[in-house]
Amino acid sequence: MSTANQSEIRYLTPPTVEVKKKKYCRFKKTGIKYVDYKDPEFLKKFLNEQGKILPRRLTGTSLKFQRKVSQAVKRARHLALLPFVTDMLK
Repeated sequence: MSTANQSEIRYLTPPTVEVKKKKYCRFKKTGIKYVDYKDPEFLKKFLNEQGKILPRRLTGTSLKFQRKVSQAVKRARHLALLPFVTDMLK
């Protein structure tokens, strides 16, 4: 091989470049002011399969609404609308 061929790198498939999707607060985007603890289907979007609250870095929720979501989930758990611990919630 000559030096010209070594510097030329060819791929069978193009190298994948991850395009990060912009995170956004769904509450600010839709204009939701109050997080209702009596709506367990909506609150399940913020829980993983074990029933744990998902962090802000995964959901993209702002700090103000993450606090409201966590408070609403805890209230729903207390009223038995959501389970504290489970297997395969979703």
